Amino acid sequence: MVAASPLLFQRRSSSQTKEERLHPVGERALPLAIHRNPRARRLILRIVPGGRALRVTAPPQVSEKDIDAFLARNAGWLEERLDRHGGCTLGIGGELAFRGRTYSIAHSGKLRGLPALTGNDTSAPTILVHGPETALRKRIGEFLRREAEAMMVPLAHRHAATLGRSIKTVRFRDTRSRWGSCTADGTLSFSWRIMMAPDFVIDYLVCHEVAHLAEMNHGPRFWALCRELCPRVDEAKAWLKEHGGRLQAVDFSGG
Repeated sequence: MVAASPLLFQRRSSSQTKEERLHPVGERALPLAIHRNPRARRLILRIVPGGRALRVTAPPQVSEKDIDAFLARNAGWLEERLDRHGGCTLGIGGELAFRGRTYSIAHSGKLRGLPALTGNDTSAPTILVHGPETALRKRIGEFLRREAEAMMVPLAHRHAATLGRSIKTVRFRDTRSRWGSCTADGTLSFSWRIMMAPDFVIDYLVCHEVAHLAEMNHGPRFWALCRELCPRVDEAKAWLKEHGGRLQAVDFSGG
Protein backbone atom coordinates (compact mmCIF):
# COMPACT_ATOMS: atom_id res chain seq x y z
CA MET A 1 0.00 0.00 0.00
CA VAL A 2 1.33 3.41 -0.93
CA ALA A 3 1.69 5.73 2.03
CA ALA A 4 -0.30 8.94 2.04
CA SER A 5 1.67 12.06 1.22
CA PRO A 6 1.49 15.26 3.22
CA LEU A 7 -0.11 18.36 1.78
CA LEU A 8 2.10 19.60 -1.05
CA PHE A 9 0.85 23.18 -1.27
CA GLN A 10 -2.29 25.26 -1.00
CA ARG A 11 -3.61 28.03 -3.20
CA ARG A 12 -6.03 30.59 -1.86
CA SER A 13 -8.43 33.07 -3.42
CA SER A 14 -11.06 35.35 -1.95
CA SER A 15 -13.78 32.70 -2.25
CA GLN A 16 -12.12 29.31 -2.74
CA THR A 17 -9.04 27.35 -1.74
CA LYS A 18 -7.28 24.54 -3.54
CA GLU A 19 -5.13 21.95 -1.80
CA GLU A 20 -3.03 19.41 -3.67
CA ARG A 21 -1.33 16.22 -2.52
CA LEU A 22 -0.84 12.58 -3.51
CA HIS A 23 -3.47 10.04 -2.50
CA PRO A 24 -2.87 6.27 -2.33
CA VAL A 25 -5.24 4.01 -4.27
CA GLY A 26 -4.10 0.39 -3.91
CA GLU A 27 -0.52 0.29 -5.20
CA ARG A 28 -0.83 3.63 -6.94
CA ALA A 29 -0.46 7.22 -5.78
CA LEU A 30 -2.51 9.74 -7.74
CA PRO A 31 -2.53 13.56 -7.62
CA LEU A 32 -5.48 14.71 -5.52
CA ALA A 33 -6.85 18.26 -5.72
CA ILE A 34 -9.18 19.38 -2.91
CA HIS A 35 -11.30 22.35 -3.92
CA ARG A 36 -13.01 24.12 -1.04
CA ASN A 37 -16.02 25.94 -2.41
CA PRO A 38 -18.36 28.06 -0.25
CA ARG A 39 -21.26 26.99 -2.46
CA ALA A 40 -20.62 23.28 -1.89
CA ARG A 41 -23.06 21.53 0.44
CA ARG A 42 -21.43 18.10 0.52
CA LEU A 43 -18.28 16.22 -0.41
CA ILE A 44 -18.02 15.22 -4.06
CA LEU A 45 -15.34 12.89 -5.45
CA ARG A 46 -14.46 12.82 -9.15
CA ILE A 47 -11.87 11.02 -11.27
CA VAL A 48 -10.14 13.21 -13.85
CA PRO A 49 -10.79 11.90 -17.40
CA GLY A 50 -8.23 9.24 -18.23
CA GLY A 51 -7.86 8.23 -14.56
CA ARG A 52 -4.78 10.43 -14.13
CA ALA A 53 -5.86 12.30 -11.00
CA LEU A 54 -8.60 12.78 -8.41
CA ARG A 55 -10.64 15.80 -7.41
CA VAL A 56 -12.66 16.42 -4.24
CA THR A 57 -15.02 19.37 -3.88
CA ALA A 58 -15.68 20.21 -0.24
CA PRO A 59 -17.48 22.87 1.82
CA PRO A 60 -14.98 25.21 3.55
CA GLN A 61 -15.79 23.98 7.06
CA VAL A 62 -15.05 20.29 6.37
CA SER A 63 -11.81 19.23 8.06
CA GLU A 64 -8.97 17.37 6.38
CA LYS A 65 -9.68 14.46 8.73
CA ASP A 66 -13.28 14.26 7.48
CA ILE A 67 -12.05 14.36 3.89
CA ASP A 68 -9.64 11.50 4.60
CA ALA A 69 -12.48 9.49 6.14
CA PHE A 70 -14.64 10.23 3.07
CA LEU A 71 -11.87 8.99 0.78
CA ALA A 72 -11.41 5.86 2.90
CA ARG A 73 -15.13 5.06 2.64
CA ASN A 74 -14.88 5.34 -1.13
CA ALA A 75 -11.62 3.40 -1.54
CA GLY A 76 -13.33 0.34 -3.03
CA TRP A 77 -15.32 2.45 -5.48
CA LEU A 78 -12.17 4.29 -6.50
CA GLU A 79 -10.19 1.13 -7.22
CA GLU A 80 -13.05 -0.35 -9.23
CA ARG A 81 -13.51 2.80 -11.30
CA LEU A 82 -9.79 3.31 -11.87
CA ASP A 83 -9.46 -0.27 -13.10
CA ARG A 84 -11.84 0.71 -15.90
CA HIS A 85 -9.43 3.48 -16.90
CA GLY A 86 -6.59 1.08 -17.57
CA GLY A 87 -5.56 1.82 -21.16
CA CYS A 88 -4.18 -0.70 -23.64
CA THR A 89 -0.45 -1.01 -24.29
CA LEU A 90 0.49 0.75 -27.52
CA GLY A 91 3.63 -1.11 -28.40
CA ILE A 92 4.78 -3.85 -30.74
CA GLY A 93 2.76 -6.93 -29.86
CA GLY A 94 0.18 -4.81 -28.03
CA GLU A 95 -3.39 -4.09 -29.09
CA LEU A 96 -5.36 -1.17 -30.50
CA ALA A 97 -9.13 -0.83 -30.50
CA PHE A 98 -10.37 0.68 -33.77
CA ARG A 99 -14.04 1.14 -34.60
CA GLY A 100 -14.93 -1.55 -32.07
CA ARG A 101 -12.49 -4.17 -33.35
CA THR A 102 -9.20 -5.18 -31.71
CA TYR A 103 -6.03 -5.04 -33.81
CA SER A 104 -2.61 -6.41 -32.95
CA ILE A 105 0.16 -3.83 -33.34
CA ALA A 106 3.05 -4.78 -35.62
CA HIS A 107 6.04 -2.81 -36.88
CA SER A 108 6.96 -3.09 -40.56
CA GLY A 109 10.59 -2.07 -40.23
CA LYS A 110 10.10 0.41 -43.08
CA LEU A 111 10.85 4.08 -42.50
CA ARG A 112 8.05 5.49 -44.66
CA GLY A 113 4.37 4.86 -45.13
CA LEU A 114 1.06 5.31 -43.33
CA PRO A 115 -0.24 2.71 -40.86
CA ALA A 116 -2.24 0.02 -42.64
CA LEU A 117 -4.92 -2.37 -41.41
CA THR A 118 -4.56 -6.00 -42.43
CA GLY A 119 -6.39 -9.21 -41.66
CA ASN A 120 -9.20 -11.31 -43.11
CA ASP A 121 -11.11 -14.50 -42.33
CA THR A 122 -7.88 -16.50 -42.13
CA SER A 123 -5.53 -14.02 -40.45
CA ALA A 124 -5.75 -11.94 -37.30
CA PRO A 125 -6.59 -8.23 -37.65
CA THR A 126 -3.36 -6.22 -37.44
CA ILE A 127 -2.33 -2.60 -37.72
CA LEU A 128 1.05 -2.40 -39.44
CA VAL A 129 2.96 0.72 -38.42
CA HIS A 130 5.88 2.15 -40.40
CA GLY A 131 8.60 4.55 -39.29
CA PRO A 132 10.97 4.42 -36.31
CA GLU A 133 9.80 2.44 -33.30
CA THR A 134 10.22 5.52 -31.12
CA ALA A 135 7.39 7.21 -33.04
CA LEU A 136 5.02 4.25 -33.01
CA ARG A 137 2.46 5.63 -30.55
CA LYS A 138 2.49 9.05 -32.19
CA ARG A 139 1.91 7.52 -35.63
CA ILE A 140 -1.03 5.49 -34.35
CA GLY A 141 -2.55 8.67 -32.91
CA GLU A 142 -2.10 10.41 -36.27
CA PHE A 143 -3.76 7.43 -37.95
CA LEU A 144 -6.80 7.73 -35.67
CA ARG A 145 -7.07 11.44 -36.39
CA ARG A 146 -7.01 10.89 -40.17
CA GLU A 147 -9.58 8.15 -39.90
CA ALA A 148 -11.79 10.35 -37.71
CA GLU A 149 -11.74 13.12 -40.29
CA ALA A 150 -12.45 10.73 -43.17
CA MET A 151 -15.41 9.11 -41.40
CA MET A 152 -16.92 11.79 -39.19
CA VAL A 153 -16.89 14.88 -41.42
CA PRO A 154 -19.18 13.36 -44.10
CA LEU A 155 -21.30 11.81 -41.34
CA ALA A 156 -21.73 15.19 -39.63
CA HIS A 157 -22.75 16.92 -42.86
CA ARG A 158 -25.22 14.16 -43.67
CA HIS A 159 -26.89 14.39 -40.25
CA ALA A 160 -26.89 18.20 -40.42
CA ALA A 161 -28.66 18.04 -43.80
CA THR A 162 -31.34 15.87 -42.21
CA LEU A 163 -32.06 18.70 -39.77
CA GLY A 164 -31.79 21.37 -42.45
CA ARG A 165 -28.75 22.89 -40.72
CA SER A 166 -25.29 23.80 -41.94
CA ILE A 167 -21.86 23.26 -40.42
CA LYS A 168 -19.19 25.95 -40.51
CA THR A 169 -16.25 23.60 -39.91
CA VAL A 170 -15.34 20.34 -38.16
CA ARG A 171 -12.24 20.16 -35.99
CA PHE A 172 -10.43 17.27 -34.31
CA ARG A 173 -8.34 17.51 -31.16
CA ASP A 174 -6.96 15.22 -28.48
CA THR A 175 -9.31 16.46 -25.77
CA ARG A 176 -9.81 14.49 -22.56
CA SER A 177 -12.34 16.70 -20.78
CA ARG A 178 -15.09 16.13 -23.34
CA TRP A 179 -15.78 14.03 -26.42
CA GLY A 180 -17.20 16.82 -28.53
CA SER A 181 -18.59 20.33 -28.64
CA CYS A 182 -20.66 22.65 -30.82
CA THR A 183 -20.44 26.43 -30.94
CA ALA A 184 -23.17 28.91 -31.85
CA ASP A 185 -21.50 29.65 -35.20
CA GLY A 186 -21.73 26.00 -36.29
CA THR A 187 -18.22 24.78 -35.46
CA LEU A 188 -18.12 21.15 -34.36
CA SER A 189 -15.16 19.72 -32.45
CA PHE A 190 -14.47 16.08 -31.67
CA SER A 191 -11.87 14.03 -29.85
CA TRP A 192 -10.31 11.68 -32.41
CA ARG A 193 -9.96 9.10 -29.62
CA ILE A 194 -13.60 8.19 -30.26
CA MET A 195 -12.35 6.16 -33.25
CA MET A 196 -11.42 3.43 -30.75
CA ALA A 197 -15.15 3.00 -30.02
CA PRO A 198 -17.68 0.97 -32.07
CA ASP A 199 -19.33 2.65 -35.05
CA PHE A 200 -22.67 3.16 -33.32
CA VAL A 201 -20.92 5.13 -30.54
CA ILE A 202 -19.08 7.28 -33.10
CA ASP A 203 -22.39 7.92 -34.85
CA TYR A 204 -24.03 8.90 -31.56
CA LEU A 205 -21.29 11.42 -30.78
CA VAL A 206 -21.69 13.04 -34.20
CA CYS A 207 -25.48 13.11 -33.83
CA HIS A 208 -25.18 14.61 -30.36
CA GLU A 209 -23.13 17.58 -31.56
CA VAL A 210 -25.13 18.02 -34.77
CA ALA A 211 -28.33 18.18 -32.70
CA HIS A 212 -26.80 21.15 -30.89
CA LEU A 213 -26.93 23.05 -34.18
CA ALA A 214 -30.67 23.21 -33.60
CA GLU A 215 -30.85 23.04 -29.79
CA MET A 216 -27.96 24.53 -27.77
CA ASN A 217 -29.08 22.75 -24.61
CA HIS A 218 -29.83 19.29 -23.26
CA GLY A 219 -33.59 19.70 -22.97
CA PRO A 220 -36.33 17.32 -24.20
CA ARG A 221 -36.29 18.76 -27.73
CA PHE A 222 -32.55 18.20 -27.97
CA TRP A 223 -32.79 14.54 -26.95
CA ALA A 224 -35.72 14.04 -29.32
CA LEU A 225 -33.51 15.27 -32.17
CA CYS A 226 -30.68 12.99 -31.03
CA ARG A 227 -32.97 9.97 -31.12
CA GLU A 228 -34.32 11.01 -34.50
CA LEU A 229 -30.78 10.96 -35.87
CA CYS A 230 -29.45 8.04 -33.82
CA PRO A 231 -31.82 5.32 -32.53
CA ARG A 232 -29.08 3.79 -30.33
CA VAL A 233 -28.59 6.85 -28.11
CA ASP A 234 -29.08 5.05 -24.78
CA GLU A 235 -26.87 2.12 -25.77
CA ALA A 236 -24.10 4.46 -26.92
CA LYS A 237 -24.27 6.59 -23.77
CA ALA A 238 -24.01 3.46 -21.64
CA TRP A 239 -21.02 2.25 -23.68
CA LEU A 240 -19.17 5.53 -23.19
CA LYS A 241 -19.92 5.54 -19.48
CA GLU A 242 -18.53 2.02 -19.15
CA HIS A 243 -15.55 2.18 -21.51
CA GLY A 244 -14.81 5.85 -22.19
CA GLY A 245 -12.25 6.09 -19.41
CA ARG A 246 -10.10 3.42 -21.05
CA LEU A 247 -10.02 5.35 -24.31
CA GLN A 248 -9.01 8.51 -22.48
CA ALA A 249 -6.20 6.68 -20.67
CA VAL A 250 -4.38 5.46 -23.80
CA ASP A 251 -0.99 7.19 -24.16
CA PHE A 252 -0.17 8.30 -27.71
CA SER A 253 2.92 10.31 -26.80
CA GLY A 254 6.50 9.26 -27.50
CA GLY A 255 7.30 5.77 -28.73
